[in-house]
Amino acid sequence: MNEAIHGVAIVGAGFAGLGMAIRLKQAGRSDFVVFERAARVGGTWRDNTYPGCACDVPSHLYSFSFAPNPEWTRSFAPWHEIEAYLERCTDRFDVRSHIRFETEIASARFDEAGALWELTTRGGETVRARALVIGTGPLNKPVVPDLPGLAQYTGHRVHSGQWDHGYEFAGRRVAIVGTGASAIQLVPNLAPKVAKLHVFQRTPAWVLPRLDRRITAFERALYERLPFVQRIVRTFIYWRLEQVAFALLRDGRQRRFLERLAHWYRRRLVKDPALRAALTPGYRLGCKRILIADDYYQAYARPNVELVTAGIAELTAQSIVDEHGVNRPIDALVFATGFAATDFLTPLKIYGRGGRELGQTWKRDVETFLGITCAGFPNFFMLVGPNTGLGHNSIVFMIEAQVRHVLACLDQLESRRARTVEVRANVQHAYSAEIQERMAKTAWSSGCKSWYLSADGRNHTLYPGFTVDYWFRTRGCRARDYEFAT
Repeated sequence: MNEAIHGVAIVGAGFAGLGMAIRLKQAGRSDFVVFERAARVGGTWRDNTYPGCACDVPSHLYSFSFAPNPEWTRSFAPWHEIEAYLERCTDRFDVRSHIRFETEIASARFDEAGALWELTTRGGETVRARALVIGTGPLNKPVVPDLPGLAQYTGHRVHSGQWDHGYEFAGRRVAIVGTGASAIQLVPNLAPKVAKLHVFQRTPAWVLPRLDRRITAFERALYERLPFVQRIVRTFIYWRLEQVAFALLRDGRQRRFLERLAHWYRRRLVKDPALRAALTPGYRLGCKRILIADDYYQAYARPNVELVTAGIAELTAQSIVDEHGVNRPIDALVFATGFAATDFLTPLKIYGRGGRELGQTWKRDVETFLGITCAGFPNFFMLVGPNTGLGHNSIVFMIEAQVRHVLACLDQLESRRARTVEVRANVQHAYSAEIQERMAKTAWSSGCKSWYLSADGRNHTLYPGFTVDYWFRTRGCRARDYEFAT
């Protein structure tokens, strides 16, 4: 066992974990350690490197508020620029020395007698800390559907979240499974290279124009010399995106306007009536993630690209067969099937008071307070936890609100000279009930099948409100919400 006792242990070195580490450092707290299972920081932007991979939130809003990036080259940043930004933040704020790379945490158990968290690594080492912050996020476990015959398929296969840059797609026959956020970036980037591209679609998406453009050298120089200009741009983008929530939270004219815009966009770019019908959603806008793209629909005009709406019946050694019996020979199979976003924290095991395991507790019902704390798990905090994801704005904004809340709780813990801080069970229950009541009135609960939904059909992924509302709710660590034990 490592005898050192850290003040805070952070798991994950993506936006969430780094944001927590930086703010701790800025607050004068240096007794923290960050555990990262990979060899580099970056989280999802280290792992997702497929062709065309980029953020679907405008660049100027997809950064820490305290560390704007004047170097973005596009209005929607490609993955490598975001990863480079996080690398720079790691060094600029001097947190790299606190990170233990290639160290995966397998479990964490709360020692009630010592009021300490005992973390066990995959290598068997035990590390102790007074507080535990999980910043791994929900987009780190790729989902690969268990298709019939997958085991006998002998061609190349890859998930978009684990891209193989050593494989040459040029001139190959390729099938892509999925038409979500990754696929709409992959399809137009693979289409010009491959001999044939079969895109298997289960459900069409609502697609809006992305309006991506290159940020000029003049603009970048302006943001570098006059940072307040970039702050103004960032603020404008934030409030523009915040208005999209009206279309998701209420069934009114904002939703109808966006649906009309999406229909117009599709009619403008897809001339073939049958293809256009196949790409037209039959559910309310926002029920699934709204996608943005400038070049997705155009890819289907290419003679080598085929949209397949029939289900997949099976895979053979060198082909994919649809439910109508059509056999398509392929050299490569690409899964653009997303991540297990509702399998919170897995495979990490978290044991709280009385040996309760959080994953088992959540099998009965997923309850948290603010998506950050859980009753029965003292000195335990989550970033991007249940019901804190977004369908309209920047998750970095939510992360910063959560980090501020965690810091407030740690400050209270110290000022009260308490051993533990823990959300009150009645507060947690009331909050979770309110979230699900509000969720039932949103577009996300309007009847479609979505990765937002858990096995029980409930949405434990997104926040059913405005981000500014969440920002106010996470201000401070109130005694009426938390118990402090001395």
